[in-house]
Amino acid sequence: MVTGWQYRMVSAFGAILAVFGALSVANHPVAQSLFTTHVPLFNRLEVTVLGGDSLVWALTLTVLAITTSLFPLYRPQPRRVLDTVFLTQKRVLVGGLALATLGYFKWSYRLPRATLVMTVGVLGLILPAWFVWIRRRPTDDSDRLLLVGDDPEQLAQIPTTISMPILGYLCPSVLSPRDNAEPAADGGLSISATASSELESDSTAEQPGLERIGGLSRLETVLVEYDIDTVVLAFRHADRAEFFGALDACHAHGVDAKVHREYADCVLAAEGTVGTLVDVDIEPWDPLDHLFKRVFDIAFALTGLVLAVPLVTGIAVVIKLDSPGPVLYSQDRTAGFGDTFSVYKFRTMIPKGESAAPASDSENDRITRVGCLLRKTHLDELPQLWSILIGDMSVVGPRAAWTEEEVLLEADAPAWRKRWFVKPGLTGLAQINDAKSTDPRLKLRYDLAYIRRQSFWMDVKIVIRQVWTVLTDLWITLRRGN
Repeated sequence: MVTGWQYRMVSAFGAILAVFGALSVANHPVAQSLFTTHVPLFNRLEVTVLGGDSLVWALTLTVLAITTSLFPLYRPQPRRVLDTVFLTQKRVLVGGLALATLGYFKWSYRLPRATLVMTVGVLGLILPAWFVWIRRRPTDDSDRLLLVGDDPEQLAQIPTTISMPILGYLCPSVLSPRDNAEPAADGGLSISATASSELESDSTAEQPGLERIGGLSRLETVLVEYDIDTVVLAFRHADRAEFFGALDACHAHGVDAKVHREYADCVLAAEGTVGTLVDVDIEPWDPLDHLFKRVFDIAFALTGLVLAVPLVTGIAVVIKLDSPGPVLYSQDRTAGFGDTFSVYKFRTMIPKGESAAPASDSENDRITRVGCLLRKTHLDELPQLWSILIGDMSVVGPRAAWTEEEVLLEADAPAWRKRWFVKPGLTGLAQINDAKSTDPRLKLRYDLAYIRRQSFWMDVKIVIRQVWTVLTDLWITLRRGN
């Protein structure tokens, strides 16, 4: 059984080979002759065998359409056999409809109708078998639920509040009592009996009636090895390193996640959830939306970087002439699921120690003359196009906050961490409505509204409004300069 990125590569490569094989069969003279002779509705068509450029174009278009439509299946998610079959056939049909659309508009390299129907039919048989074969599935119909956490009280209480069978749990080798503020460190290894007996103030990791499968560091391995469907997180603190790290692992492997209702303010809770446990909406958007969004990000960043080369050069020169210090300024910002990345901007302030407290430009005496102009025209953000291109950021999304500033913002807006469920953006709904970090509650409301309503067309509208704002601010600034 392959896992992780190996699974993604093997599944995609197998899909490409299946498309080549299916189209080769459908394009064969014997198959064409039999299909157009004995199949009702198609028995009036002529035999059409593609060759040369037409065949190359047909193969290219079919590979693109089918492999793109199969995108959700490239994630190593533990699905049942029937679920895998139905989802694969549904996605093959979507790809086939995309190819049929090209044929409807009579494009030069469209697939002949008989070839298209045979190709989709063959793929509807081959691809489900392929996706079922490359990954082991659960052998029963029951859900496979795993407890993960460091809180002994929750680990003991949760099994009594749910009816689903629990496979086992992951936790540190030694669990600290609840009144101890810091949980024991976990290296994913069992401790010796002697060492355990010496820790008189700690409770052992054993929970009655459940099997301890390992430490927290084994989470991703266990998710794949045991084909886990659902993970219930039982951490006493929803901290960045463990709580959101576990959510990130669930997201990567397509596993459902639940948390205690006490932590509902820290996560994107699925709508309509009732009871003690809350369903976490770790995948709030459709996979195709993610694909369109990434294509848009790459196109936008590449275009912006190419067009801005003369402007970037000029800005770098005036920054060096205006004040001593580097041209670019880097800062650690928070990304999805609490990860961090370095964001780059044109330097707009005098280099010295900075405060994490959000402040307006009018209150900041460190801003340089050139920096004031760059901030008013938003041109200091241009280097972030590189972050978008490499995938650290998106064009549209919640504004990436400074990691030191996060602590202060969370204190003012307890649900602030819900923003961590999406990739940060260069602009967003909060930015075009002038909601800033100086009012974190208002900013959070706009960010959460965007997360819930996000779509490709909404991104386009936000970008258009932001570009218009930038051009307006630039025009006003130039007029005042004259």
